[in-house]
Amino acid sequence: MLLEIRNLFFSHRPDHQLFQNFNLKVEEGKIIALAGESGCGKSTILNLIYGLLEWEKGAIIFNGSPILGPTKNLVPGEEDMKLVAQSYDLMPYSTVADNVGKFISNINLAEKKERIQELLTVVGLEEFENTLPKYLSGGQMQRVAIARALSVMPKLLLLDEPFSNIDFSRKIELRERLFNYVREKKISLIISTHEIQEVMPWLDQIIVLQEGRLIQNDNAEETYNNPYNQYVASLFGEVNVFSEEEKLALNLSKNFWYPNEIKISAEGKEVEVLESRFSGSYYWNKVSLEGKKLVVYTAEKIDGKLKINL
Repeated sequence: MLLEIRNLFFSHRPDHQLFQNFNLKVEEGKIIALAGESGCGKSTILNLIYGLLEWEKGAIIFNGSPILGPTKNLVPGEEDMKLVAQSYDLMPYSTVADNVGKFISNINLAEKKERIQELLTVVGLEEFENTLPKYLSGGQMQRVAIARALSVMPKLLLLDEPFSNIDFSRKIELRERLFNYVREKKISLIISTHEIQEVMPWLDQIIVLQEGRLIQNDNAEETYNNPYNQYVASLFGEVNVFSEEEKLALNLSKNFWYPNEIKISAEGKEVEVLESRFSGSYYWNKVSLEGKKLVVYTAEKIDGKLKINL
């Protein structure tokens, strides 16, 4: 086991316990997402794992050894672990290339330069190697920090909202390069994210936090198809929620239905179309089923009355 959190208790303030008896195991070589709404504890968990915060009770074991908090470890972090937080801590008067190569040995300068170029390619910043950080956007600085963290080939890489400041077009390119790179180099990765759908294809595991509690810990397919509750389902986008009474009355197989799961059919339950709006690769529709409003995605614009299958 690469990482284990055992019976952890932590609070930011005396009157609010964020984690109570929190447990988590992370196997080596996995890409894992910490998911949940703002304030659920995602960033805090990463900071605890990296040894930046002190906890009240419990233990965090990394690579067979206990992690020490800031009162017992003057220099935070572990040799085989790197954290890229939302403050990037770049050297302001050094170029992008020098920032990326900060932790790479100078013994073989040709090899070092080659390594820097490789990492700049991973994060898509080859043309900025001689640029100072002050001329970069927030998203570009974030990518420099990721490349620098990768330079030491950590056993475990912790990324806090790694795509939050990056343009959508760049985000698509970066996430594929990054996930393929860590997989190839056998680097374990834990990322915190509120955009779970954007990284789902690369994930081995999704850990869902809600107000400091771990409420679901499964692979991506299981989490999506069988969400523990409405909160988990909503992390994947819009969801139609049926109470237990509605589920029984309508003879449904489950309580949560994503808009793409509801299909227009010649036979089924009759609905009235209230709205139908173009949304790129699909039409976003609001329909009424026996007075209950549902969101349905379709390939074409719809109107009037029709039938759906759930």
